[in-house]
Amino acid sequence: MRFILICIFITTGFIASAQKVTGSWYGIADATSAGPNTNNYLTELVIKQKGNEVEGIFGYYFRSGYQSYYIRGTYNPATRVLTIKNIPVTYFKSRDIDGIDCPMNFSATLMVSQVKSTLTGVFTSHDKYKYTCPELKVSFSLDVDEKNQDSLIHNNTAKIKKYWQPRGDELVVSARDIVPATINSEPVKNEITKDSAAKKIAEAERKQVMEKLVQSFEQRKNILSTEVEVESDSIRISYYDNGDIDGDSISVFINKVPVLIHQPLSDKALNMYLAMDSAHAVTEITMYAENLGLYPPNTALMIITDGDKRYEVFLSSSLTQNASVRIKRKKR
Repeated sequence: MRFILICIFITTGFIASAQKVTGSWYGIADATSAGPNTNNYLTELVIKQKGNEVEGIFGYYFRSGYQSYYIRGTYNPATRVLTIKNIPVTYFKSRDIDGIDCPMNFSATLMVSQVKSTLTGVFTSHDKYKYTCPELKVSFSLDVDEKNQDSLIHNNTAKIKKYWQPRGDELVVSARDIVPATINSEPVKNEITKDSAAKKIAEAERKQVMEKLVQSFEQRKNILSTEVEVESDSIRISYYDNGDIDGDSISVFINKVPVLIHQPLSDKALNMYLAMDSAHAVTEITMYAENLGLYPPNTALMIITDGDKRYEVFLSSSLTQNASVRIKRKKR
């Protein structure tokens, strides 16, 4: 009897340990309805379980780039189901990893055997994108040689994508000190030249471009699309072409001052990072249509990222009206 009890105790302990999802998991995710010759995702999931909650890192290679994010989720030991919500995954038809993101929820079931442990599941897009972003099926396998998840998570901080760190081609502006920022994706700046006449000509041309743009902006009617209340003192604003990539081009104004000029819209994010002005309750961001593309009107998906919160606004502008969004800082 004593021997049997010891065996039961050891077996129970082994099963309890084996049913945890703590570990380093690796797998390949494939788009289920994308057809042949589609790029897949080499994925990794480094997580630590605390009770019924998990935290860690989700990362993936797509084409020639790598993305990684902090993630939090839940694990139900009764059903052995792991759930992680709101993971951004690059759209499967994107040309590179910086293309448009599909917000997806991940659910997987833990299977443990003497041979190996697996997490088999699916990334499912939100209802709004279910016809655009197909499900991604994935089967993760546990790497039994990696033990210390705390060390892996904390030591890989430098590799994790930070939402508030702009790339070199992205714009950072302060609502307190807004100046014209870019034309044709290049910073607007005075020509530094020994020829003073050439310098004056460049300054005059720049001034003329800005004056014409502001004049045209003021002649159009501003249509308020929505108001968004944010908590962070800095937010990210991303623009994508909403629909077919048909040559839409926009300028962006903040409080009626142009900050992005002649910017084409595509499936790659046009990003702008905005430091909120605590002295003003409302910041107004307006999209001005430079053209109508092949399929009028000029439409865009605007995504406002406020910490771990995400707001989506569908904008439509034409040659007679602008589309505006008012952003309010939440009172503390």
